[in-house]
Amino acid sequence: MNNTLLELKNISYKYENNLILNKVNLKINSGDKIALLGKSGSGKTTLISVLNGTIKPTQGEVKLFNKSFKELDRKQKCKITTIWQDLRLIEDLSAEQNVNCGLLAENNLYFAFKNLLNISSFKKAHKYMQLCRLHNSIYDKKIRKLSGGQKQRVAIARSLIQGSNILLADEPFNNLDPKLITTIKSLLLENVDKKNTKSLKTALVALHRLDLLNDFDKVIGIRDGKILFDIKRTNLKKRHLDKIY
Repeated sequence: MNNTLLELKNISYKYENNLILNKVNLKINSGDKIALLGKSGSGKTTLISVLNGTIKPTQGEVKLFNKSFKELDRKQKCKITTIWQDLRLIEDLSAEQNVNCGLLAENNLYFAFKNLLNISSFKKAHKYMQLCRLHNSIYDKKIRKLSGGQKQRVAIARSLIQGSNILLADEPFNNLDPKLITTIKSLLLENVDKKNTKSLKTALVALHRLDLLNDFDKVIGIRDGKILFDIKRTNLKKRHLDKIY
């Protein structure tokens, strides 16, 4: 049985005259917990952007649920959720409104209008904010008034509320203290329901800290836009890391 959720076939991406991704082949299977390693500028963020359809590759094919991205509608593409390194929060909306924005993919413009007017129910948003250890005192605060760590957790709660099949995350543990990192990593990687909330089952997470590799089952190494290894975490050796750093 084919359990591949997301696949890249011979993907290259060129920006101006720079080859950012070079003939990348990758399969993400159901239940995979993948750590993506590489130096700054190695192509990690671009790879994530191709995987979620934000960037169209110069060459090759992206397939989701065994269908080409070109064949998918908006709701099908929303089966992938992304935590961006720059967070992409809306500064003039409140924390709870930003979290609720994660529901826009499955709702209509009327819902969006209610969300902006602050008359929508935030009960579901608050559940995910609580899981991310966000205190209720910041729920109605504008994003621009929050600390870096609070913004980070708002972005994570916004992604979790979508209940998507696949999580892509670009350095999601920035601005978090060690205790919060443990909590958030557990939320992103565990296959359990908590307080009637859905937990993501498949994840690819770009990291720069090797001490966070536990709990991942696979490790991918990228350098100069090429995937140099795609192995089980338990098989990771110093020689692999020497290839990418």
